Amino acid sequence: MKLGLLVLLVLAAGSVAAHFLLQDNGYVLIQFRGYAVEMSVPVLAFMVLIVYIALRLAARIWRAPRDLGEAAGRARDRRTGKRVNKGLTALADGKLARGERLLTRAANSSQAPALHYLAAARIAQMQGDNARRDSWLELASQQDREGNEAILLTRAELELSGGDRDAAARSLQELLQTRPRHPEALRMLATIRRDTGDWTGLAELLPALRKLRSLSPALLDEWTVEAWQHLLAAEGLDWAGLDRLWQALPRHLRKDPGLVRCRLQALARLGASADVEVEIRRVLKSGWDPELASLYADLELTDSSRQLSHLEQWLRKRPDDPDLLLATGRVCVRRELWGKARSYVESSLAIRPDPAAYNVLGQLMLEIGETGPATDAFRQGLTLSHGGAPDVPQLKADPPAGTTGAGS
Repeated sequence: MKLGLLVLLVLAAGSVAAHFLLQDNGYVLIQFRGYAVEMSVPVLAFMVLIVYIALRLAARIWRAPRDLGEAAGRARDRRTGKRVNKGLTALADGKLARGERLLTRAANSSQAPALHYLAAARIAQMQGDNARRDSWLELASQQDREGNEAILLTRAELELSGGDRDAAARSLQELLQTRPRHPEALRMLATIRRDTGDWTGLAELLPALRKLRSLSPALLDEWTVEAWQHLLAAEGLDWAGLDRLWQALPRHLRKDPGLVRCRLQALARLGASADVEVEIRRVLKSGWDPELASLYADLELTDSSRQLSHLEQWLRKRPDDPDLLLATGRVCVRRELWGKARSYVESSLAIRPDPAAYNVLGQLMLEIGETGPATDAFRQGLTLSHGGAPDVPQLKADPPAGTTGAGS
């Protein structure tokens, strides 16, 4: 612009000089509504220049308030930037109070004051002052009503990191009231419910999280299995509740071994032992599961001889399975087949010492009147349960007269 003005001034000076130097400096006549204006060409050029300069000056005067405001804004932004830089430097140096003070002072002249107050809230919590943290969060909410979601999420993060899960859950639920499918809020609330053992609440959130795909499928499956294991094992679960839970479970998880066991255990508690017996035998045909075999042994069936027969058939294929040996021994105890029971339980202990097996053995010894071996079995089971490694007992004593033939 300065160059243009210089050119115009040179032209104007040239026009004026030409007016005096040239003999024929031109003639201009302008007629308008009966008026006539006569002048030379250099004078016309000079007048055009004057008009141009006047218009430019008027435009500058018109824009002066806006230009002054923009200049003041730039100066204010520079001051705010300097305060922010100083505040961040103070934080890097570990001067939390100074950093908090500088950031909040810069909020007054910032275009995004809520961000400053959110940063100050984090710093206040780092200093252990939750009351000041909450006051900064409130100021941030007042400054930015449209960004309330981000403020609530930050509040929940700070409350959670401060150990106040209940307050964090309330903040997240408030956020979800306005935006029910907020991925991060759902993830955080699901984590809180899992950590606090609220399995029903976790199960309610998992379908939405699965649709949003904000978590990996493997993690969602892990959380689902964990939640359903607890829900299926809950006291007071009735037939309707069991069916509802199983139908709500994703199809690909209905074959999970752990969940299949939990469902069968729930059915057994509801008195459907006969159905569970059939289901366990069907499942074990497709793949062996020692825990299902143990559950099979726990079933109270009317035909216990058939139950024992199936267990012994499985033992012929897996004679060295300590879980199966113990399960078969327990059924023999219920049928008062003392000799078989003792043989199976001791064989299980010979393969793998286990506190539960020692307890069964101790109870068995008491039933046949051998209190000494029973005491030894209970002692070794107790020692093993506390990290010891007892030797497998060598039980040579004969049972009292009249009991040896009962288990043959």
